Amino acid sequence: MNRVILNTFLAGCVILSACQKKQAPPNPEVPVNLMKLKPKQVQYYDKYPATMRALNQVNLLPQVTGAITGVYFTEGTEVSKGQKLYEIDERLYQAAYDQAVANLRVSESGLVEAQQDADRYVYLNKYNAVAKQQYDHAVITLEQAKSTVQASEQAVKTAKTNFTYATVYAPFTGTIGISQVRLGEVVSPGITTLDSLSSDNPIAVDFIINEKNLLFFEKLQRSKNPVDSLFTLLLPDNSLYKGLGKLSVIDRAVDPQTGSIRIRLVFDNNERLLRPGMSCQVRVHNQDVGPQLVVPNKAVVEQMGEYFVYVAKDTLIKVSPDSLKKMDKKAAASANKPKLIAVQKKVQTGQVIGADIIIKSGVKAGDRLIVDGLQSLHDGVRITTANKVGPGGGRGGRGG
Repeated sequence: MNRVILNTFLAGCVILSACQKKQAPPNPEVPVNLMKLKPKQVQYYDKYPATMRALNQVNLLPQVTGAITGVYFTEGTEVSKGQKLYEIDERLYQAAYDQAVANLRVSESGLVEAQQDADRYVYLNKYNAVAKQQYDHAVITLEQAKSTVQASEQAVKTAKTNFTYATVYAPFTGTIGISQVRLGEVVSPGITTLDSLSSDNPIAVDFIINEKNLLFFEKLQRSKNPVDSLFTLLLPDNSLYKGLGKLSVIDRAVDPQTGSIRIRLVFDNNERLLRPGMSCQVRVHNQDVGPQLVVPNKAVVEQMGEYFVYVAKDTLIKVSPDSLKKMDKKAAASANKPKLIAVQKKVQTGQVIGADIIIKSGVKAGDRLIVDGLQSLHDGVRITTANKVGPGGGRGGRGG
C-alpha cells in the first residue's frame, strides 16, 4: 500500500515538472518587422462611380392620330436638326386644312358684303334717309362678319398645325434609337412613343459626392485657372478615356437624407465612344501638395470605425540587484538595457493607393512602424526584430 502511494506521488511530480517546463516564459517578446516612416511625393485619384447622360434627350411623341406612312432615317445613326423622321397619314389633315381655307374665303366674302351694306346705311343715316332699325342691323351684321372671319382664320391655323404635325422632324442633332413603331402602325398622342433622340457630343457624366467635399468642387468651379488633367474617366472595361472632363454643374441642393450632392462633368465625345446610360468611374486628381506618409495598408488596424497603427518605442526596465543575482549570465547581460515595446497610435487615414494607404495624422516621419506580426500585439507588449516575420503577418488593413 505504501509502495502504491509512493509511486503515485512520484508520477505526479514528474507530470508537474513536465508541465512547468512547457510553460512559456513571462512577457515573451513578439517578433515583428519594422518600417521607418519617410515622407514621399505621391500621385493618386479620388474615384467616384458615375453615369453618362445626354445633355439633350427627348422622346419623340406623335401630336396627331393616324397610321405611320413613312420612316425616313436609319436606326442608331446620327440625324440632323430639322431632318424628316416620320410621316403620319396626312390625308385627313390635308382635307381639314383645305376645308378651313375654303371656309375662310366664304367668311371673307361675307365680310365684304356686310361692309358694303354698312357703309351704305351709314351714309343714308346721316341724312335720315333710312330707318334706324335697318341701320342698326347693318352695323351688327358687319361686326358678326368680322368675328366669323377671325374664327375662320383660327380654324385655318389649327388645321395647318395638325397638318404640320403629321410630319415629325428632329428637334436637334443627335443619335436616334431603335424605332418603336413600324409602317402602317396607328399612333395616338399621349399613348405612343415613336423613338428617342439624344445628343452625344459633348456628353455629361454625373456622380455623387459627400457634402464634406462640396467646398473643394465649389472652389474648382470658381477658379479662373482650372487644373489640367484634373478629371479623367475610367470606362466599364477599366480602360482610361483619352479625353479630359470639365466641371459643368453643381446641383442646386444637398440631399438632407443622405448628405450628398450631384456633380456634372462634360467630356468631348468626338469618336462617339461614350453613350448615355453607360457606367464609368470619375477620377479626380489629388490636389495635395508636399510629401505624404505612405504605409502598407495591412499595418492599419480598424476598431469600431477608428484606425490605429503600432509603432516601436525604446523603454528601459530596471532590474533590482537581487533579481540580477537570480538570473543566468545571458539574462543578466541583457538586463537594464533598452527594450522595444509596441505602442498603439490612433491615426487619420487618407486615400488608399493599391496595397498602401496615406496617413494624414497620428504618426510622424522617423517613427518605426510595425508592419508584420500584428496578430499578437497589444499596447505595451515587448517586441523583437531578431526573428523576421514573413509577409502577411498583419491583421489590419482597410478597404480601398
